[in-house]
Amino acid sequence: MIKVLFIGDIVGRPGREIVAERVPKLREELKLDFVIANGENSAAGSGITSAIARSLLGVGVDAITLGDHVWDQRGWEKEITQVDRVCRPANLPASCPGWDHLIIESRGFRLGVFTVLGRDFMGLKADNPFLCADRMIAQLRGQCEAILVEVHAEATSEKQALGWYLDGRVAAVLGTHTHVPTADATLLPKGTVFMCDVGMTGPYASVIGREVQPVVARFLDGMPRRFEIAEGDVRLSGALLEIDTADRCATKCELLTVRR
Repeated sequence: MIKVLFIGDIVGRPGREIVAERVPKLREELKLDFVIANGENSAAGSGITSAIARSLLGVGVDAITLGDHVWDQRGWEKEITQVDRVCRPANLPASCPGWDHLIIESRGFRLGVFTVLGRDFMGLKADNPFLCADRMIAQLRGQCEAILVEVHAEATSEKQALGWYLDGRVAAVLGTHTHVPTADATLLPKGTVFMCDVGMTGPYASVIGREVQPVVARFLDGMPRRFEIAEGDVRLSGALLEIDTADRCATKCELLTVRR
């Protein structure tokens, strides 16, 4: 069996710190072959920098995926190709810089990884995620033993539909973006594991990672406020899955939550 940990959206310094503290231990304790993390909120809650990407890779993360905040940090569009093992969403325009997929290897097993952005209630312009996934799977065929698809989307229905659409063609379809872990980890009939959202890695005494009071006040009066990253109840949240090397299908998926 190949064991994979997919870590949900890393939010700010608290998220980065728990990843640095716990990933080396988790790799050893759980005998993980791959650790993949969504890092699109790792720089003060919006975007990523080359220094942060390298620091995450340096503590045992094998691959970093990104989402709709991919370009939030100034200069990242020039740095993205200078950092190995980081990929942008695959359904952004082809003219965008950066890799649209990654292939990582452990014990002779190659795992292809790519992200598609959802289009319902999302601000960033992106191509159809279903058709993009078709294209990426065809492109990766023969280059890897299994494929993991991240769907970075707001709508639960869009995520579920993509899971069913890709069932039997990829090992896993895992959702990110909403920062709240869901209790729907399941093995679909044709051998693909699915989860609507693997959760956030960061402070849970918050509103999706931000300090509570300014967010509540914004909902009350609509006035703009600065939403700082919260600090309390820091957790690492992700999906732990197993892939059978013989038939290249996933056999198990479960939510993993680690408290600081």
